[in-house]
Amino acid sequence: MSKSIESFYEALAGADKVMVLTGAGISTLSGIPDFRGAMGCYQNKWHGMEVEEILSLPCFKKHPEYFYEWAQTFVYGVGDYEPNIVHKTLAAWEQRNLICRTYTQNIDILHQHAGSRRLYELHGSPAHHHCMQCGEYFDYDFVAPLVHAGTLPRCSQCGGVIKPDIVFYGENLNRELLEQAFNDFASADLALVLGSSLTVNPAAVLPQYTLRSGGKLAIVNMQPTNLDRFASWKFDDLRLTFEELARLTSL
Repeated sequence: MSKSIESFYEALAGADKVMVLTGAGISTLSGIPDFRGAMGCYQNKWHGMEVEEILSLPCFKKHPEYFYEWAQTFVYGVGDYEPNIVHKTLAAWEQRNLICRTYTQNIDILHQHAGSRRLYELHGSPAHHHCMQCGEYFDYDFVAPLVHAGTLPRCSQCGGVIKPDIVFYGENLNRELLEQAFNDFASADLALVLGSSLTVNPAAVLPQYTLRSGGKLAIVNMQPTNLDRFASWKFDDLRLTFEELARLTSL
């Protein structure tokens, strides 16, 4: 396994189709707690319930106020955080056509704030909301002030409860988006995994499609993953790795 950041950058610059998968690890560089980390919100209970239950569709339908109370910081506090060097470098690579598309497991909207446009959010986005009763659309800027005021967001048309367009437990991921992701990674000659321990399916299997098709894999993640032994490059420290990559990119 190569440990050279320079050799990885040469492969990146010479690749025809590069796909990127990002996870919670890149968000922690901006100060957002890792949901599953030792200090993340998955280690705490809310109203006596596990966070997985708070984030389940049955619980949201019964107690939407629990989710919105919990989400004040973890979902509707994104204005308190800024894109970091990873987000910014990926956006620059996209503009220079060094990478084709970025798929993210995150729901913090920081990729968009950094300027990424060819971005696909596997778990949905709080940038969009809809009324569960009539389907009326609402954006983040309408909902966030209500959440921070402790008011349950309700539809201005019918009074129904507003739900963010993120994937709750008990909901299926967008099938068309998944098919696109599988095809993209299967046709990539290089897959780059950033800040993901590859434990949550189906995103965790995406890099395997690249490997099965003969492509190469690079992983930058502090924790080990089950694909480390198949990676051509494995780096631990996201910040240090991307500081060097930004230098090589002349950013």
